[in-house]
Amino acid sequence: MQGIKILSVAGCHPKKKVTNDDIAKIVETDDEWISTRTGIRSRYFCEDDESCVSMAIEACGTALQRSGISKEDIGCVICATISGDYATPSVSCMVQQALSLPEDIPVLDVNAACSGFIYALCVARGLLEASGKTYGLVIGMEELSRLLDMSDRTTCVLFGDGGGAAVIKRDPNAPFRQTLGARGGKEISCLGAGNANSFIQMDGKAVFRFAVWAMPKCIDELLKADDGGDISLADIDHVVCHQANSRIIDHVVKKSKEDPSKFYKNMDHFGNTSAGSIPLALSELYENGSLKKGDRLILVGFGAGLTWGGVMITFGD
Repeated sequence: MQGIKILSVAGCHPKKKVTNDDIAKIVETDDEWISTRTGIRSRYFCEDDESCVSMAIEACGTALQRSGISKEDIGCVICATISGDYATPSVSCMVQQALSLPEDIPVLDVNAACSGFIYALCVARGLLEASGKTYGLVIGMEELSRLLDMSDRTTCVLFGDGGGAAVIKRDPNAPFRQTLGARGGKEISCLGAGNANSFIQMDGKAVFRFAVWAMPKCIDELLKADDGGDISLADIDHVVCHQANSRIIDHVVKKSKEDPSKFYKNMDHFGNTSAGSIPLALSELYENGSLKKGDRLILVGFGAGLTWGGVMITFGD
Protein backbone atom coordinates (compact mmCIF):
# COMPACT_ATOMS: atom_id res chain seq x y z
CA MET A 1 0.00 0.00 0.00
CA GLN A 2 1.36 3.41 -0.96
CA GLY A 3 2.27 6.07 1.57
CA ILE A 4 0.95 9.58 2.06
CA LYS A 5 2.56 12.84 3.09
CA ILE A 6 1.23 16.15 4.35
CA LEU A 7 1.54 18.96 1.80
CA SER A 8 0.03 21.74 3.89
CA VAL A 9 -1.75 22.39 7.16
CA ALA A 10 -3.87 25.19 8.62
CA GLY A 11 -5.61 25.75 11.93
CA CYS A 12 -8.62 27.69 13.15
CA HIS A 13 -10.01 28.59 16.56
CA PRO A 14 -12.76 30.91 17.84
CA LYS A 15 -12.17 34.53 18.75
CA LYS A 16 -13.31 34.26 22.39
CA LYS A 17 -10.51 33.36 24.80
CA VAL A 18 -11.63 31.80 28.09
CA THR A 19 -9.06 31.82 30.90
CA ASN A 20 -8.96 29.67 33.99
CA ASP A 21 -10.02 32.72 35.97
CA ASP A 22 -13.09 33.00 33.72
CA ILE A 23 -13.95 29.35 34.44
CA ALA A 24 -13.48 30.01 38.17
CA LYS A 25 -16.34 32.51 38.01
CA ILE A 26 -18.68 29.69 36.91
CA VAL A 27 -17.54 26.64 38.89
CA GLU A 28 -15.58 26.12 42.10
CA THR A 29 -11.97 26.00 40.92
CA ASP A 30 -8.99 28.30 40.40
CA ASP A 31 -6.11 28.84 37.99
CA GLU A 32 -3.58 27.01 40.15
CA TRP A 33 -5.79 23.93 40.56
CA ILE A 34 -6.33 23.64 36.80
CA SER A 35 -2.86 24.52 35.57
CA THR A 36 -0.91 22.31 37.99
CA ARG A 37 -3.03 19.26 37.13
CA THR A 38 -3.37 19.78 33.37
CA GLY A 39 -1.00 22.45 32.09
CA ILE A 40 -4.04 24.34 30.74
CA ARG A 41 -4.35 28.08 31.36
CA SER A 42 -6.87 29.10 28.68
CA ARG A 43 -8.96 27.81 25.80
CA TYR A 44 -11.29 29.22 23.13
CA PHE A 45 -15.09 28.89 22.99
CA CYS A 46 -17.30 29.53 19.98
CA GLU A 47 -19.79 32.37 19.98
CA ASP A 48 -23.06 32.51 18.04
CA ASP A 49 -21.47 33.26 14.66
CA GLU A 50 -18.92 30.42 14.93
CA SER A 51 -19.25 26.65 14.76
CA CYS A 52 -17.44 23.42 14.00
CA VAL A 53 -18.43 23.76 10.34
CA SER A 54 -17.44 27.41 9.97
CA MET A 55 -14.02 26.73 11.49
CA ALA A 56 -13.54 23.66 9.28
CA ILE A 57 -14.37 25.69 6.17
CA GLU A 58 -11.85 28.38 7.14
CA ALA A 59 -9.07 25.89 7.94
CA CYS A 60 -9.65 23.93 4.74
CA GLY A 61 -9.64 27.05 2.59
CA THR A 62 -6.30 28.12 4.03
CA ALA A 63 -4.80 24.63 3.77
CA LEU A 64 -5.82 24.41 0.10
CA GLN A 65 -4.32 27.82 -0.60
CA ARG A 66 -1.05 26.86 1.10
CA SER A 67 -0.84 23.58 -0.79
CA GLY A 68 -1.06 25.13 -4.24
CA ILE A 69 -3.38 22.28 -5.24
CA SER A 70 -6.48 22.97 -7.31
CA LYS A 71 -9.66 22.09 -5.46
CA GLU A 72 -10.71 20.06 -8.52
CA ASP A 73 -7.87 17.64 -7.70
CA ILE A 74 -9.15 16.75 -4.22
CA GLY A 75 -10.03 13.05 -4.14
CA CYS A 76 -11.66 12.72 -0.70
CA VAL A 77 -12.75 14.82 2.26
CA ILE A 78 -12.59 13.23 5.70
CA CYS A 79 -13.40 15.07 8.93
CA ALA A 80 -12.71 13.73 12.41
CA THR A 81 -15.16 15.19 14.92
CA ILE A 82 -17.59 14.36 17.72
CA SER A 83 -19.22 17.80 17.72
CA GLY A 84 -20.47 18.59 14.24
CA ASP A 85 -23.19 21.19 13.77
CA TYR A 86 -25.68 18.50 12.74
CA ALA A 87 -26.15 14.81 13.34
CA THR A 88 -26.47 14.85 9.57
CA PRO A 89 -25.31 16.21 7.13
CA SER A 90 -21.68 15.66 8.03
CA VAL A 91 -19.13 18.40 8.58
CA SER A 92 -17.26 17.04 5.55
CA CYS A 93 -20.27 17.47 3.29
CA MET A 94 -20.81 21.02 4.51
CA VAL A 95 -17.16 21.80 3.74
CA GLN A 96 -17.50 20.20 0.31
CA GLN A 97 -20.49 22.40 -0.49
CA ALA A 98 -18.96 25.61 0.86
CA LEU A 99 -15.70 25.18 -1.06
CA SER A 100 -17.30 23.76 -4.24
CA LEU A 101 -15.21 20.60 -4.09
CA PRO A 102 -15.74 17.73 -6.57
CA GLU A 103 -18.91 15.65 -6.21
CA ASP A 104 -17.54 12.32 -7.49
CA ILE A 105 -15.45 11.65 -4.37
CA PRO A 106 -16.00 10.04 -0.95
CA VAL A 107 -16.92 12.60 1.72
CA LEU A 108 -17.53 11.50 5.32
CA ASP A 109 -16.93 12.12 9.01
CA VAL A 110 -15.23 9.69 11.39
CA ASN A 111 -15.75 9.43 15.14
CA ALA A 112 -12.71 8.28 17.06
CA ALA A 113 -12.73 11.21 19.50
CA CYS A 114 -9.23 12.43 20.35
CA SER A 115 -7.66 9.78 18.09
CA GLY A 116 -9.85 10.99 15.26
CA PHE A 117 -7.33 12.89 13.15
CA ILE A 118 -5.04 9.85 13.07
CA TYR A 119 -7.93 7.62 12.03
CA ALA A 120 -8.99 10.16 9.38
CA LEU A 121 -5.50 10.19 7.86
CA CYS A 122 -5.53 6.40 7.61
CA VAL A 123 -9.05 6.32 6.13
CA ALA A 124 -8.06 8.94 3.57
CA ARG A 125 -4.97 6.96 2.64
CA GLY A 126 -7.07 3.86 1.94
CA LEU A 127 -9.67 5.77 -0.07
CA LEU A 128 -7.04 7.47 -2.23
CA GLU A 129 -5.37 4.13 -2.86
CA ALA A 130 -8.68 2.51 -3.82
CA SER A 131 -9.73 5.33 -6.15
CA GLY A 132 -6.35 6.01 -7.70
CA LYS A 133 -6.69 9.69 -6.84
CA THR A 134 -3.74 11.66 -5.51
CA TYR A 135 -4.87 14.38 -3.09
CA GLY A 136 -7.12 14.38 -0.04
CA LEU A 137 -8.41 16.88 2.51
CA VAL A 138 -8.27 15.66 6.11
CA ILE A 139 -9.86 17.67 8.93
CA GLY A 140 -9.88 17.49 12.72
CA MET A 141 -12.29 20.02 14.19
CA GLU A 142 -14.36 20.35 17.37
CA GLU A 143 -16.87 22.64 19.07
CA LEU A 144 -16.71 20.89 22.43
CA SER A 145 -18.05 23.85 24.41
CA ARG A 146 -21.54 22.71 23.34
CA LEU A 147 -20.95 19.38 25.10
CA LEU A 148 -19.71 20.68 28.44
CA ASP A 149 -21.55 20.61 31.75
CA MET A 150 -20.25 23.87 33.20
CA SER A 151 -21.08 22.68 36.72
CA ASP A 152 -18.70 19.70 36.42
CA ARG A 153 -15.22 20.96 37.20
CA THR A 154 -13.63 17.63 36.31
CA THR A 155 -14.47 18.17 32.63
CA CYS A 156 -15.44 21.77 31.92
CA VAL A 157 -11.92 23.03 32.68
CA LEU A 158 -10.29 20.72 30.14
CA PHE A 159 -11.84 21.27 26.74
CA GLY A 160 -11.81 23.96 24.08
CA ASP A 161 -12.95 24.59 20.52
CA GLY A 162 -10.83 24.56 17.38
CA GLY A 163 -8.80 22.35 15.10
CA GLY A 164 -7.24 22.23 11.68
CA ALA A 165 -7.03 20.70 8.24
CA ALA A 166 -4.33 19.14 6.09
CA VAL A 167 -3.95 18.52 2.38
CA ILE A 168 -2.33 15.11 1.88
CA LYS A 169 -0.77 13.48 -1.17
CA ARG A 170 -0.62 9.79 -2.04
CA ASP A 171 2.97 9.02 -2.98
CA PRO A 172 4.53 5.57 -3.57
CA ASN A 173 7.88 6.91 -2.38
CA ALA A 174 6.59 8.57 0.79
CA PRO A 175 7.72 6.79 3.96
CA PHE A 176 4.62 6.11 6.03
CA ARG A 177 3.75 3.88 8.96
CA GLN A 178 0.53 3.56 10.92
CA THR A 179 -0.79 1.81 14.00
CA LEU A 180 -4.41 1.79 15.17
CA GLY A 181 -6.29 0.09 17.96
CA ALA A 182 -9.39 0.15 20.13
CA ARG A 183 -10.74 -1.32 23.34
CA GLY A 184 -14.44 -0.78 23.87
CA GLY A 185 -15.15 1.15 27.06
CA LYS A 186 -17.03 4.14 28.48
CA GLU A 187 -14.21 5.79 30.43
CA ILE A 188 -14.95 8.85 28.26
CA SER A 189 -18.52 9.18 27.02
CA CYS A 190 -21.12 11.58 25.72
CA LEU A 191 -24.77 10.71 25.09
CA GLY A 192 -26.00 11.07 21.53
CA ALA A 193 -28.21 13.71 19.96
CA GLY A 194 -31.70 13.95 21.46
CA ASN A 195 -30.62 13.22 25.02
CA ALA A 196 -31.22 15.92 27.61
CA ASN A 197 -27.80 15.43 29.20
CA SER A 198 -25.51 15.21 26.17
CA PHE A 199 -22.41 16.21 28.12
CA ILE A 200 -18.90 14.81 28.14
CA GLN A 201 -18.29 12.55 31.13
CA MET A 202 -14.92 11.11 32.03
CA ASP A 203 -13.16 8.86 34.54
CA GLY A 204 -10.01 10.96 34.73
CA LYS A 205 -7.81 8.46 36.57
CA ALA A 206 -8.72 5.62 34.24
CA VAL A 207 -8.09 7.79 31.19
CA PHE A 208 -4.69 8.86 32.52
CA ARG A 209 -3.65 5.23 33.04
CA PHE A 210 -4.83 4.38 29.55
CA ALA A 211 -3.06 7.35 27.95
CA VAL A 212 0.35 6.67 29.48
CA TRP A 213 0.07 3.08 28.22
CA ALA A 214 -1.30 3.81 24.75
CA MET A 215 0.94 6.61 23.49
CA PRO A 216 4.32 5.00 24.28
CA LYS A 217 2.97 1.78 22.76
CA CYS A 218 2.11 3.61 19.52
CA ILE A 219 5.48 5.31 19.32
CA ASP A 220 7.34 2.03 19.88
CA GLU A 221 5.31 0.31 17.16
CA LEU A 222 5.94 3.12 14.68
CA LEU A 223 9.69 2.96 15.25
CA LYS A 224 9.82 -0.77 14.57
CA ALA A 225 9.46 -2.09 11.02
CA ASP A 226 8.40 -5.54 9.83
CA ASP A 227 11.33 -5.53 7.41
CA GLY A 228 13.83 -4.84 10.16
CA GLY A 229 14.25 -1.19 9.18
CA ASP A 230 13.92 0.13 12.70
CA ILE A 231 14.57 3.80 13.37
CA SER A 232 14.96 5.81 16.55
CA LEU A 233 13.34 8.97 17.84
CA ALA A 234 16.61 10.71 17.00
CA ASP A 235 15.55 10.34 13.34
CA ILE A 236 12.23 12.12 14.00
CA ASP A 237 12.00 15.91 13.79
CA HIS A 238 8.76 16.43 15.74
CA VAL A 239 6.50 14.28 17.90
CA VAL A 240 2.98 15.72 18.11
CA CYS A 241 0.84 14.01 20.74
CA HIS A 242 -2.83 14.61 21.38
CA GLN A 243 -2.88 17.68 23.62
CA ALA A 244 -4.95 16.39 26.53
CA ASN A 245 -2.79 17.00 29.56
CA SER A 246 0.77 18.24 30.05
CA ARG A 247 1.52 15.53 32.61
CA ILE A 248 0.60 12.80 30.13
CA ILE A 249 3.04 14.15 27.55
CA ASP A 250 5.70 14.57 30.25
CA HIS A 251 5.29 10.87 31.06
CA VAL A 252 5.70 9.95 27.38
CA VAL A 253 8.83 12.12 27.13
CA LYS A 254 10.32 10.53 30.25
CA LYS A 255 9.68 7.04 28.95
CA SER A 256 11.19 7.89 25.55
CA LYS A 257 14.38 9.37 27.10
CA GLU A 258 14.34 11.90 24.25
CA ASP A 259 14.80 15.67 24.17
CA PRO A 260 11.57 17.21 25.55
CA SER A 261 11.74 20.00 22.95
CA LYS A 262 10.94 17.41 20.27
CA PHE A 263 7.48 16.92 21.83
CA TYR A 264 5.28 19.89 20.98
CA LYS A 265 2.82 21.28 23.54
CA ASN A 266 0.11 23.89 23.14
CA MET A 267 -2.61 22.79 25.54
CA ASP A 268 -1.66 25.71 27.78
CA HIS A 269 -3.55 28.11 25.49
CA PHE A 270 -5.93 25.79 23.59
CA GLY A 271 -6.94 23.18 26.15
CA ASN A 272 -8.02 19.77 24.89
CA THR A 273 -9.60 20.15 21.44
CA SER A 274 -10.04 16.39 20.93
CA ALA A 275 -9.73 15.52 17.21
CA GLY A 276 -8.64 19.09 16.55
CA SER A 277 -5.57 19.08 18.77
CA ILE A 278 -3.02 17.45 16.45
CA PRO A 279 -3.77 19.50 13.30
CA LEU A 280 -3.98 22.65 15.44
CA ALA A 281 -0.52 21.89 16.84
CA LEU A 282 0.85 21.16 13.36
CA SER A 283 -0.51 24.49 12.16
CA GLU A 284 1.25 26.32 14.98
CA LEU A 285 4.50 24.52 14.22
CA TYR A 286 4.19 25.59 10.59
CA GLU A 287 3.27 29.18 11.36
CA ASN A 288 6.13 29.68 13.82
CA GLY A 289 8.62 28.36 11.27
CA SER A 290 9.48 25.13 13.10
CA LEU A 291 7.81 22.76 10.61
CA LYS A 292 9.86 22.54 7.42
CA LYS A 293 9.67 20.58 4.18
CA GLY A 294 11.10 17.12 4.59
CA ASP A 295 10.52 16.96 8.34
CA ARG A 296 9.67 13.50 9.58
CA LEU A 297 6.81 13.47 12.09
CA ILE A 298 5.25 11.10 14.56
CA LEU A 299 1.62 11.95 15.32
CA VAL A 300 0.04 9.98 18.15
CA GLY A 301 -3.26 10.12 19.98
CA PHE A 302 -5.65 8.38 22.33
CA GLY A 303 -9.30 8.97 23.04
CA ALA A 304 -12.80 7.79 23.77
CA GLY A 305 -13.77 4.44 22.44
CA LEU A 306 -11.32 3.68 23.85
CA THR A 307 -9.16 4.28 20.78
CA TRP A 308 -5.51 4.90 20.05
CA GLY A 309 -3.41 5.46 16.97
CA GLY A 310 -0.26 6.89 15.48
CA VAL A 311 1.35 7.63 12.15
CA MET A 312 4.86 8.32 10.97
CA ILE A 313 4.56 10.79 8.11
CA THR A 314 6.59 13.41 6.22
CA PHE A 315 5.72 17.07 5.76
CA GLY A 316 6.12 18.90 2.46
CA ASP A 317 6.30 18.08 -1.22
